[in-house]
Amino acid sequence: MLSGSPPVSADWQPLHRSPAQERVRQHWLSEQVYLNWAGPYFKAYHYQKAGLPGARFRVQLARKEGQRGAVFLYDPSMGPGNFQHFFDFIRDRVLALGYQQGAADQRTIEHEQYAESTQKYFLKPQPHDCTATGRCNQRFGNVTVDLVSINGQPGFIRLVNNPFVDTIFTPAGTFDELVDSVFNFPLAPPEVEALIGKYKKGV
Repeated sequence: MLSGSPPVSADWQPLHRSPAQERVRQHWLSEQVYLNWAGPYFKAYHYQKAGLPGARFRVQLARKEGQRGAVFLYDPSMGPGNFQHFFDFIRDRVLALGYQQGAADQRTIEHEQYAESTQKYFLKPQPHDCTATGRCNQRFGNVTVDLVSINGQPGFIRLVNNPFVDTIFTPAGTFDELVDSVFNFPLAPPEVEALIGKYKKGV
């Protein structure tokens, strides 16, 4: 189990990565290990939207009023360490689109038969990006990224955007555009595929 796993508490607590975890994550990024999953999950998302079979990974669409989202289901071939790093990678990709991190929290809820742990990033557009007309660029609205685990085992990553409807903001980009900006990468070359096992267990 990762040392950054949530404590046993139904209350939200601050989410922190240890210095050791962050060092490993930086190596993971520099070696571009994310290429093993970004493109395949991007493809799986569009396969799911089109109702097509045959995607390597599983994605479910998540929609409710005012929100669009997707659930990227954990595949055991990744290992918990890679999935954790991929969760943080998604956060980093959204931040690079002109966002700031509003909150990073975690909690564990003890159900009768299982424990459900959630790590959550709440990301909001930079507030100073406004035009001469006074309308501010909301990009994709607020964005949340969750990693949900059951009994310490990764379950899924959920990505959701929640656009603002106020007229002081420019129209929001679509969720498809957000997915494209975050996940649309070329497939991993063989030497990057070979690195999956190096990061499977995490820190």
